[in-house]
Amino acid sequence: MTATEEKPVKPARTRLISGPGMLLVWLYGVMVVGAVSRSAVQISTDFGHAPLAYSLSAVAGLVYGFITYSLVRGGEKARRAALVCCAAELLGVLAVGTWTLVEPSAFPDSTVWSDFGMGYVFIPVLLPLSALYWLRGARTRQQPDAS
Repeated sequence: MTATEEKPVKPARTRLISGPGMLLVWLYGVMVVGAVSRSAVQISTDFGHAPLAYSLSAVAGLVYGFITYSLVRGGEKARRAALVCCAAELLGVLAVGTWTLVEPSAFPDSTVWSDFGMGYVFIPVLLPLSALYWLRGARTRQQPDAS
């Protein structure tokens, strides 16, 4: 490359973990640990008691893990993937929360999303709402990352 030629400019990756985004990563990380460890113990010790509830807790843990990864990764593609997962998470919380109130006998044991996350101080219903708000605004912020 000669001195007059310029290097191609790589588009800046959308940084998702600045400011309140860091709090979201921390909260999602805590939820990953809580949901995965809870479901792992429940599935390994007493899966036959409440297979639906324990499986839903495991799915919640996987969703939380993917959202955490997407937030840390950053970039427009990760932002869009996190938006879709947060919307799916919110729908899951609302569906399971409603289901546990309407038909409690279907859940002999609670899930992370039971009663709209009451066992987790309603964080499961508040977290995707906060993340959706943050991720929608992240598109307009477009901050370059440190790398």
